[in-house]
This record gives sequence, structure tokens and C-alpha cells, in this order.
Amino acid sequence: MSIESVRAFFAENAPDISVIESDKSSATVALAAEAFGVTPAEIAKTLSLRVGERVLLVVTCGTARLDNKKARAAFGGKPRMLTAEEALEVTGHPVGGICPFGLKTPLPVYCDISLKAFDEVVPAAGSINSAVRLSPDRMAALTRAEWVDVSEMASASS
Repeated sequence: MSIESVRAFFAENAPDISVIESDKSSATVALAAEAFGVTPAEIAKTLSLRVGERVLLVVTCGTARLDNKKARAAFGGKPRMLTAEEALEVTGHPVGGICPFGLKTPLPVYCDISLKAFDEVVPAAGSINSAVRLSPDRMAALTRAEWVDVSEMASASS
């Protein structure tokens, strides 16, 4: 159902955007960058979080890490990553394919400002070997995302 729900989302909301599939896994940032021919930073990774009773998605640059202090301030509580099972249940997408498109359950989406460094980013598209290419602003508009500053860039040594 997952990749199909993403295809349906784009067919309805942005028919000019196509889901692309790779014969390689794109389940991690490094694998996705290799599979789709971009740098790891250009992968738009989607984090599924629980803050209190709320579940939300945060899309960040592939090499960014969630800054707990910034996230707590932005979301009004301590964020906790959902388990793989919880994420699949609410998004309809497996870990490695989680994206803000074609969601099983409507969820608030936040785009981290780390994405604004790129003209185009590559988020997953509902499966561990699919993605789409689009501008960060278009992704935010399509998902009605709010821009936030909740990440820190990984150091060069990590």
C-alpha cells in the first residue's frame, strides 16, 4: 500500500512529480544517496516523533541530527522517536521509506531549515527503494509543512 499511496498523492496533488525506483535499497541515507546519485546531505530524511500525546513528522537534511533542545522548544516537549512498528502504523510506510506523502494518518509535518541549502532534495517515497526529487519549498507546500529550526549538522568527524 505504501508506495501506491505516495503515487496516488502525487497523481492528485503534483502530477508533474514522478516516483522513481532503484534496484538498490535506499533504506538509509548513505544507501539512498548512492542509489539516487546525490550527496547524503541532499537526502531529505523523515523522522517520526512523539511529543507528549502528539505524533509528528520532521523532514531534515540527510546529514543533520535532531537537536533535542531546539526540538523541545519548537514542539513544546521532549521528542521521542517512534518504534518501527509505531511509525508503520501511523504513516503506512516502512522505516527506510517513511516520507510526508501519502500518509495513512494525517500528521503535522515540519521541514527543518537545513533543507533550504539545496535547490532539490530527495525524500523517500513509501518504500525502501523509492524516492522523489523536488525543491524543499515545494515539499513544504505540498505537505502543508511548517518550517522549523530543530537540527544540528553532523560534524565532519562523525
